[in-house]
Amino acid sequence: MEPVLINGRWRPSDAVASFRATDPNRGEPMPEEYPVSSLDEAGEALQAGTAAARDLRGRGPEATARFLEAYAERLEADRERLTAVAHRETGLPAAPRLEGELARTTDQLRQAASAVRDRTWTTATIDAAAGIRSMYGPLGKPVIVFGPNNFPMAFNGIAGGDFAAAIAAGNPVIAKANTGHPRTTQLMAEWARAAAEETEAPPALVQLIYRTRHRDGEAMVADRRVGAIGFTGSKKGGLALKAAADRGGVPIYLELGSVNPVFLLDGALRSRGEEIAEEFYGSGTLGAGQFCTNPGLVFVPDTPAGDRFAERAAGLFRSGEAQTLLGEPGHLAAGAAALRERGAELLAGGGAVAGERFAFQNTLLAVSGERFAADPEGLQTEVFGPVSLLVRVADAAEMAAAADALEGALTGSVYSDRSGTEEEDYRTVAEALRGKVGRLLNDKMPTGVAVVSAMNHGGPYPATGHPGFTAVGIPASIHRFAALHCYDNVPQSRLPEELRDRNPNGRMFRLIDGRWTQDDVPSAPSAEGQR
Repeated sequence: MEPVLINGRWRPSDAVASFRATDPNRGEPMPEEYPVSSLDEAGEALQAGTAAARDLRGRGPEATARFLEAYAERLEADRERLTAVAHRETGLPAAPRLEGELARTTDQLRQAASAVRDRTWTTATIDAAAGIRSMYGPLGKPVIVFGPNNFPMAFNGIAGGDFAAAIAAGNPVIAKANTGHPRTTQLMAEWARAAAEETEAPPALVQLIYRTRHRDGEAMVADRRVGAIGFTGSKKGGLALKAAADRGGVPIYLELGSVNPVFLLDGALRSRGEEIAEEFYGSGTLGAGQFCTNPGLVFVPDTPAGDRFAERAAGLFRSGEAQTLLGEPGHLAAGAAALRERGAELLAGGGAVAGERFAFQNTLLAVSGERFAADPEGLQTEVFGPVSLLVRVADAAEMAAAADALEGALTGSVYSDRSGTEEEDYRTVAEALRGKVGRLLNDKMPTGVAVVSAMNHGGPYPATGHPGFTAVGIPASIHRFAALHCYDNVPQSRLPEELRDRNPNGRMFRLIDGRWTQDDVPSAPSAEGQR
């Protein structure tokens, strides 16, 4: 039985059960056995995390930044073994996919380190006349991060974006490994522990358990020793955890799923329909379609140009090779069958691929706009794989009506004629779509999330649990795991450095008396106000 990482020490688990990951290329269990932790063991991690949160209070931003950078360096030094193990557990190609994902992971860690040093992320706000000052700071409690199966590194509970954001905010992290890639997570945890030791961080800065029973996981997230939770995964699992967290008053940030609608205006298809069909096929089948920004719903005009697009896209889906899935394909077959039962016509694929490996045919379906309007809830159900649905609509007005019926999504894309002849139709669709998506794209498929500060990887429910937060994009992503600390009539010597009159590094921007500036605070208006 593999050990758990509790309070800085790898130790045997008091497991209540065990599990093995499955090799998706062979369809058989792997040799390593991992523990299902008891509620008592989860409680030990929470107790140690609570002590670590106290120890972090006086540590300062430089120490946190050094940990993040040391961790990134250690992951890079072990890149060959990490990518090999992740390939074995997920079936994702080592090059370029996993190599690129590891580079993204270390980049996120370094971006978080830079934000910590700069300190602008704290949004330090000073009203000198009132003697009131505020900033974002640590929660004072551990954060639990649940990572998904489709990004074994960049969204891993012990190395990904949620992890980097929680650490940057000054919180210890308890990672819950995804059962699809426990060995990858274990290796990353080894390097996180080594980086913590190197930078003299509290022993429980980073902890790891692999799995709990459902009832124990729900009890853990409801524990008031938890500061916040980051979750990426299924809608069913996320909502069960949210209900439990709500009972305990614990904030939880969810990424649950998205169909990422794409709207193709007729002028775009007339001018470059074949090119767009190829972009759509590449986006819809990238990573076996198991990306959270996969284009699962595409609105196509019922015109000759739309007919040519649908025919070309169906041909690409039929001829393309099916890729290895992260898990068994049964849910894809059920999802495609459910769409057909609701009136969708099968254009390509539709079934599992014979053989040992987990694979499903690239699948494309189509339905009329009238049928979609009659059953929008059922026909926009996400099928997490290489499965997309075309909706044939009459015009931009019908597209806008369909957009009004959509649930929240991470992304929404609109393709139009580049000559500018479709501006009115574009506005009709975009205005209806804007409030339904976190990220609005033009002439671009949604797959792929740039790790830049302006990125929003979030959106209205059910894409996420709250439309005001993002899982990608530092510094904004840090705010999910921070508390707003306010100080009223507190002397300079007792204030955090970020809120004192003198700018602590000369670089951070602060909102001083209504103006963003890197300057020091002007002379206080009264001795009483500043003491």
